[in-house]
This record gives sequence, C-alpha cells and structure tokens, in this order.
Amino acid sequence: MPHRTVKALHAAQRDDIGDLVTRRPLPGPGLDQVDPFLFLNHHGPQSYGPDNHGLPFGPHPHRGFETVTFILEGSLAHHDSGGHESVIEAGGVQWMTAGSGLVHAEVSPEDFKRSGGDLEILQLWLNLPARLKMTAPAYRGLQRADIPALASDGGRVTVNLIAGEYEGKAGPFRPLTGVFMSTVELTAGGRVVLPAPAGRSVFLYVVRGDLRIAGTEAGGTEVGGFRLVELNDDGDTVEIEATGDAAVLYGHADPIGEPVVSYGPFVMNSREEIEQAVRDYRAGRFG
Repeated sequence: MPHRTVKALHAAQRDDIGDLVTRRPLPGPGLDQVDPFLFLNHHGPQSYGPDNHGLPFGPHPHRGFETVTFILEGSLAHHDSGGHESVIEAGGVQWMTAGSGLVHAEVSPEDFKRSGGDLEILQLWLNLPARLKMTAPAYRGLQRADIPALASDGGRVTVNLIAGEYEGKAGPFRPLTGVFMSTVELTAGGRVVLPAPAGRSVFLYVVRGDLRIAGTEAGGTEVGGFRLVELNDDGDTVEIEATGDAAVLYGHADPIGEPVVSYGPFVMNSREEIEQAVRDYRAGRFG
C-alpha cells in the first residue's frame, strides 16, 4: 500500500495555565479525538527562573483511561495514591494507568523550583475500552537511558521507541491495548518511513520544526510546529522528511469505537458511570 495522505492540519490552541505556557492540539476545533487518543497538552517550551513555583498539578483524580507524559526538558516529580513515586528527567517517560481510580500529583522537584531551568512536557490521554476501564491502577516511569534510541538515515533520524515494535526492537512499556508510541527527532534533511498499519488510528503531532509529509500531491504537505496532522486511512506507512530540525510525537492504535463521556478527569462510557466516579472519589475510594 502507499503512504498515508494528509486529511487535515490542526493548530494547537493556546490555553496557558497560570504562568505555564500551554497549547492544546487535541481536542480542538473540528477534531474531538483520534480514537483512542483523547487529549494532548503541550506545556512549554519555556524557562523558569530561580525560586519558582514550578508545575501547578497538585493532587487530582483520574478514572477510565491512561496518561502518558513525555518530559522533553526539565524534570517531573510524580506521586500517587497507589504508592508510586518517581522523579523523571529530560528524555524520560511516565505511563500511568488510572483504571478504576488514582489520585496523583505531577509537580516540579524541589531542586527545579530552587534553581529554575528549561521546561517542556507533553501529556497524552489514551482511552481504555469498557472492559478495561475499571482495571487495577498502575504506574511506570523510565529515564531516557531506559528507552531505545534507534538511529537511521545516517544518524539524521532517531526514533525513541516507547511502546510497540519497530525495526525488530520492542519498546519497554507494554500497553494494555497494543498502542505503538514513539518520539522522533530529525535533523534537517532527515527522512523516515514509519509504520501505520491499515485500520489503526495514527497520532502525529509536530512538537517543533518543519516537516514535509509525503502524499499523492507533488512535494507532499508542509507542516510546521504545534500542528496535529490528521491522516487518511489510505496506506500502511507515513513518510516524513525534515526541512529543518524537528521533533514529532508519533503513535498508532486500534480505535475503540465506544461512546466517550467525559467530565473533567474522568472518562467513561455513560453519564451514570461518571456520576459513580464522582461519588467514589468523594467517598475516598481512589486509594
């Protein structure tokens, strides 16, 4: 089959949280989800001075889905009601299955608040099917050194393999739903062909830089940073070429095809399940 073609480009919407620069490419105007990819926040890039307050994400609940957090610059301290704690540095990833319910906090470590520094973080929400929404909560955080960095095209492309299989290698995370997830770094002129199996939803977000995505039209489609690329299901690969240094969040997954009912930090299949989640949280049943 040929390469998948571009259906539409969606610009991330600016939605700062206090002094935290935030852009949200999903959901956005004209695109509610890329089933099962529900939500993406892009925090930064920005620099914090000494004696800052850091990230504002104190304890809050989740149920019914997973969060995948990519620390591109800076560091992130995590702790939750399941007893999981970590500090993940730049290049690392944390994967949390909220499942039946967790309360977690994602804040800046004390040394970052004291000294300051660069910060850039992506957080992606992955839906779970009805059969897994009440699965046991889980968490795993890995540093950059734990994530395979697969170089190609003479070193001009690096695929950081987070979950799934690529070029005979397997990512260290084992998602419940067979999600493929990676970040891809390219220098100018770098070119890579990424898998996009037929029938799977492809998630492609340009974090920074400029790309050309091959297609049926001459020259392909030019895409700049802070853009979510919606693709047609008309091929089994995606060809990307960097016209300048660039970074991409790239994944694919089987669509779930179930009703999505969300209320703040809860994502379920019905209004009744949302109401139960609120009752359970208020009753202290999230650990």
